[in-house]
Amino acid sequence: MKYVIITADDFGLCSEVNQAVIQAHQKGILTCASLMVSAEATEEAVALAKAHPSLKVGLHLVMVEGLSVLPKKEIPDLVDVAGKFSKRIVSSGIRYFFSKKIKRQLAKECEAQIKEFLATGLKIDHLNSHNHLHIHPAILDIIIPLVKKYHIPAVRLPWQGIRTLKWRQSVTAVVMLPWVIRLRLKLQKNRIAYNQEVFGLYETGFMLEQTWLRLIPKIRRGVTEIYCHPAAQKILYLKQAPPSCHHVEEFAALLSPKVKESLERKNAVLTCFSDIS
Repeated sequence: MKYVIITADDFGLCSEVNQAVIQAHQKGILTCASLMVSAEATEEAVALAKAHPSLKVGLHLVMVEGLSVLPKKEIPDLVDVAGKFSKRIVSSGIRYFFSKKIKRQLAKECEAQIKEFLATGLKIDHLNSHNHLHIHPAILDIIIPLVKKYHIPAVRLPWQGIRTLKWRQSVTAVVMLPWVIRLRLKLQKNRIAYNQEVFGLYETGFMLEQTWLRLIPKIRRGVTEIYCHPAAQKILYLKQAPPSCHHVEEFAALLSPKVKESLERKNAVLTCFSDIS
């Protein structure tokens, strides 16, 4: 069987994202959403998710480019006075790797975000992270025990097959491969469910109708996750994103009859992580 999980990341970021998620689930092909628990519109996202229980919601851990759950006094080396993580992903990753003090703070913050999610009363479907930082060796060693402790059903494996990529993207995939393999081995060892492949990793911000129609024929047997970043409107907050991000067009693709028909022709079974765990 070809099982396909269709996820919207950044649920809770703003009202426009929240509305797109709900409409794409009601009228389109979206099966899941990944919630940022400390974002601007998290409270609204939780209320909408509870009103639409068929939408499965997981945790989108934030360790860069976002707000923390814990105050700065508890994680002084991770956030600024406003509680914001750095936007510098590479330099943050280097700091996270070499500092034992920062690793302890990361562990506290990751657990706090999981507890914050569970406190909403929503059933957790999966765990992933902003910019896929959970594949980082230091963070992965934190995440696995927490996933087991809090009985989280599944974790995203951010691996996109080279057959779907352009040659420059393939180089990046090869660089990421050791970390992805390490994640897969740890998930297997701990009997934590995961997707075999993900689409959208190298199409972030550009999951348009034509992108879906190009990728769907490449779906293989097993579990494939396809993720995107939809929004009903591109308000000022979202306009700060790179020009390559097409939030409104990604929303339209989730409602596209052509995309739905293509999935049906592929005999894809739409599902969620908790159903494959």
